[in-house]
Amino acid sequence: MELETFKITVLPLREKLFNISRRMMEDRSDAEDIVQETFLKLWQIREKLDSYNSVEALAIQVAKNLALDKLKQHRPEGTDITQLSLDSGSRNPAEELEQQDTVARIRWLIGKLPSLQQTIIRMKDVEGYELAEIAEITGTQVEAVRVNLSRARKKIREQLVKEL
Repeated sequence: MELETFKITVLPLREKLFNISRRMMEDRSDAEDIVQETFLKLWQIREKLDSYNSVEALAIQVAKNLALDKLKQHRPEGTDITQLSLDSGSRNPAEELEQQDTVARIRWLIGKLPSLQQTIIRMKDVEGYELAEIAEITGTQVEAVRVNLSRARKKIREQLVKEL
């Protein structure tokens, strides 16, 4: 895609991208940064843009992903899935080891889920996002988030029970 075509196709999306980013971010300047980063990413792949059915849909998805990445950076420490633990008070070393194995298994099972379910379960159960926040970030309805979260939890629960 040439510069002129890029200007005609992509730059008019600025307001729409800003509004989407602004709804997701608390800070107006963060939303501006996301729009700029979106334009940069699209410019970097400008030769491939003609192969997409909708450059607008691509731009929106890129902006949402960048906003999600920025939100993850702003989350309080200690919410990383690698730090997940199931603390039940005092345990002996054998119980501690068993607990660590269970956490590792849960992490592995989450990694086997479909991409959207992985994202939703991590955002809700690990990072502490509310359902409405997840719906806005992922661009889905709250009910769809609830259903995907339920399915993800059920699948993990079934796999854990199978192993017992």
